[in-house]
Amino acid sequence: MACRPHIEPMRINNSASVLRAAVDGQGVALARSIMAHDDLAAGRLVRLFPEVEFPSVLAYYVVYRPECATLPKLVAFRDWLIREASERQAPTSRT
Repeated sequence: MACRPHIEPMRINNSASVLRAAVDGQGVALARSIMAHDDLAAGRLVRLFPEVEFPSVLAYYVVYRPECATLPKLVAFRDWLIREASERQAPTSRT
């Protein structure tokens, strides 16, 4: 199934529904690692940042369908998220 672009933003506040929407190609999902485990193991979803590991019982993954990896909106979101995280981790200078 190909990723289907949509015009209106979708907002879902149910973890299972969020993952189902991502599996159905509706976009990117932020999900608890334990909730996304089966979809990741089956290859239905992939992690946006597989190189980032933070062992925690409260870990979250950003996941999407593998064939969506080159979609401009996904690439833009990933790049924005990396910039935001980098800025938050940058050491602050004290004067």
